[in-house]
Amino acid sequence: MRDREDDGHRDFPGRGLLINVLRVFHIAGLAGVSAVILAGMGGAERWGALMLVSGLGIVTLDAWANPFYFRQAKGLGTLLKIALVMLLVVWEAGRLPLFWFVLAFSVALSHAPGRLRHKQLF
Repeated sequence: MRDREDDGHRDFPGRGLLINVLRVFHIAGLAGVSAVILAGMGGAERWGALMLVSGLGIVTLDAWANPFYFRQAKGLGTLLKIALVMLLVVWEAGRLPLFWFVLAFSVALSHAPGRLRHKQLF
């Protein structure tokens, strides 16, 4: 098995812990956004900002650690997810079905086998 550094991967002490902390905030933001969309609760800007900032932190760390990130299914899927979330914000009539699609797509992508998530598409 090749060493991860042989294929350009980078790391630093505490990166895994930092990503996990960011994931906690990201899921908290998702829970808040879900409450806004599904139950009409307030705070859309606050929850959306929490989800956005933590998600960008995760993507930044993943892309820094893996130079092929945006050439792999995981990275391209993340770009698609960002575009769909932007559409969700502006397309009020389709918000609810799009919300469920983005949620299902996100779960499927993040829990797909590594050989699929890390498949280099180009």
